[in-house]
Amino acid sequence: MTNPYLCPSCKTNRTRFNLISQVAQSVKMDPQSGEITNEYDDSNRDAFHLAYKGPERKVQCGTCGLVEEEQTFINHAKLNH
Repeated sequence: MTNPYLCPSCKTNRTRFNLISQVAQSVKMDPQSGEITNEYDDSNRDAFHLAYKGPERKVQCGTCGLVEEEQTFINHAKLNH
C-alpha cells in the first residue's frame, strides 16, 4: 500500500524523498582491532546477540535532509491533509 508523505521538518515537501532500505548485518567484532570475527544469521545467533528489530525503511527529505522512520512522514501527511 502506498501513502503520501509530508516532511515534518520543512513542512512543505510532499514530492522529493530518498527511500533508504536498511539491511542489518549481525557481527561479532574484536574489541581491540575492530575486525569482524564472526557473522550471525537466524540459524547461528547466540544467546547474547539480539536480532535487529528496527524499521526496514527510513526516509530522507529531498529538500531539507531530515532522516526519520517512514511512518513519521506518513503520519505528518495524514495530519496535514
